[in-house]
Amino acid sequence: MSGVSWPGENELNEIKDIVSAMAGRGPEEVRIVVSPYRICPLGAHIDHQGGTVSAMTINKGILLGFIPSDDTEVILRSGQFRGEVRFRVDEVQQPRPIRKKESPMPLIPQNYRKKVTGEILQEELYMHYRAGGSLLLRCAVLEGITGYICGSEGLDSSGLSSSAAVGVAYLLAFETANNLTMTPTENIEYDRLIENEYLGLRNGILDQSAILLSSHGCLTHMNCKTKEHGLIPSPKLSNEQSDFQKSYKILLAFSGLKNALTNSPGYNLRVVECHEAARILLNASGNDDLEPRLHNGQYLDSIDPEAYETYMVIELELTIFVRLEAWASGNLEEFGKLISASGLSSIQNYECGCEPLIQLYEILLKAPGVFGARFSGAGFRGCCLAFVDANLAEEAVTFVTEEYRKAQPKLASQIYSEKAALICEAGDCARII
Repeated sequence: MSGVSWPGENELNEIKDIVSAMAGRGPEEVRIVVSPYRICPLGAHIDHQGGTVSAMTINKGILLGFIPSDDTEVILRSGQFRGEVRFRVDEVQQPRPIRKKESPMPLIPQNYRKKVTGEILQEELYMHYRAGGSLLLRCAVLEGITGYICGSEGLDSSGLSSSAAVGVAYLLAFETANNLTMTPTENIEYDRLIENEYLGLRNGILDQSAILLSSHGCLTHMNCKTKEHGLIPSPKLSNEQSDFQKSYKILLAFSGLKNALTNSPGYNLRVVECHEAARILLNASGNDDLEPRLHNGQYLDSIDPEAYETYMVIELELTIFVRLEAWASGNLEEFGKLISASGLSSIQNYECGCEPLIQLYEILLKAPGVFGARFSGAGFRGCCLAFVDANLAEEAVTFVTEEYRKAQPKLASQIYSEKAALICEAGDCARII
């Protein structure tokens, strides 16, 4: 964990004091879940097709302080939203229906709405019953928690997987309070259920895997079909050179778009289109018994070229060769080119993104010191990420902020100038302090 700059001691102590006051117990009894946000330099958008992806966490994310309740009651407050939520873990939580487009708030059971005070209408705090319900159905959760949750300011709905970070945080807190030992693989599956079945988002396992499996200074790579994963450590440079970890920064540039992906047809529609394309092609090749995912592209060799042209209604890249050697050797220039190529693939091959995010991506490519850039997440909201020379990071922030203000003045006006672009560093995996 050495070298990780977040969370700071003052931040942790503040959370301990809040939870201590809520529970009427000593701050030494408070445990804190650190659940970081993640980025995906290579392979985004192919996790839901069973592809190979790379990821790492950053030194920003979710903090959840908690004390076991000694009974079944759960009491939750949020640093972002007013009010308090109370429920009991022995009251079975049912998955909510997929939200109707016109619904102004999460569709949760009416009896839970009655227990909410204040103006808590946001997804993050309502994750209590999604995470709790997912775990309850499979484990003997008998003890609740008194907890306080907060996220890094300004980074919600930014394409950094804040929903997965929240889900993982609650899972780890409930498990700790109930002395349950779960493997990262099990928690990846639990959080997949939260994302797919409760939130209605058709994503793969990239987000929760990155959050649970990453290690500081390493690039995590995973096969989303087989769930095999590994860590590629950053290289040790010679004594004459600066440390590799100090030679680059991660730049996040925000678009001002914050609509939830479940409210936007773009992402889920693209996933469905990929599945349908795979189904058509597999049927044409006589492999209709296979799961309709593009990772099964190796079975398409038998398709007649003429039939392929007939059935191929959208351009898709059926295989991906992620060259992680650039990271392992410390070649940031080459690694950056691969990141940018991955970003271009999201735009061209998957037809993802929207005008503001594409403009932001193109601006980043021109910014001083940027090795490479791409969307962070689906490209329909949130931010773009870039790897940038540490010595030119602040200059890049100024350039991106000014150029995006010219390209999208209305959206840029909705972002505080000092938060239009943010410099951060690599993080670590989710953990309990």
